[in-house]
Amino acid sequence: MNYPALARGQTCDNAPRRPERNVTFSLPKEVTETANITAISQLILRERESRDLQRWNTLRDCYWPDSLIRVSWFKGNAEDFVNGSRDMAKRGVPAKHRLGPILVTMAGDRAVASLAAIIDLPVRLSGIEGTLSAHARFLYRAERRGGQWRIVGFDAYYIRDELMPAVPGQAVQLDSKELGALRPTYRLLSYYLKSKGFSIDSNLPGEDRPDLIDALNQEIFSWARLPIPR
Repeated sequence: MNYPALARGQTCDNAPRRPERNVTFSLPKEVTETANITAISQLILRERESRDLQRWNTLRDCYWPDSLIRVSWFKGNAEDFVNGSRDMAKRGVPAKHRLGPILVTMAGDRAVASLAAIIDLPVRLSGIEGTLSAHARFLYRAERRGGQWRIVGFDAYYIRDELMPAVPGQAVQLDSKELGALRPTYRLLSYYLKSKGFSIDSNLPGEDRPDLIDALNQEIFSWARLPIPR
């Protein structure tokens, strides 16, 4: 490229300059959507990790204050959920979570995320130690406000649960009459949490109540103005 020669006595500092151009770049839609999906996926992973590792301030920061959380043992806002989770840990119910891949569906500044999950609880029932595992699907609602993604809703529907003794061959004796009165999709989870003094909602969505799953999907996807999965 050829540049004009400087006049006698002229320096680079006082040489005439070309007018500056305001250049803006617009990223392809696919790139920005991928970035948003990654941000939401990381948000959900951070929320669950914070819950498992008892990082309560980080857990709180994952939610907008007006969030709604509805799970087996809790229904309410984000602040109460964090406080309730801290209380649960103090009462000796340190739940851990195994998470499947996260499917994020975008809708502008709103998004719905769905994933399979297993909730593991170390338990002691009838003097026998074991692990109670509840299989569920988690549904998150995320919203971008002021350029930041946070969770505005967290729901779960339940599939089944199981109890594995820590020592193979040991048998856990449970109250069959009490078990029979509980929903099959989260029967053992309800049984154990009730034994620890928690109040359990018996009308949560579960595979034994597909009507409640349909209603939950209708609510969540309509909130994001997305078509209902069929």
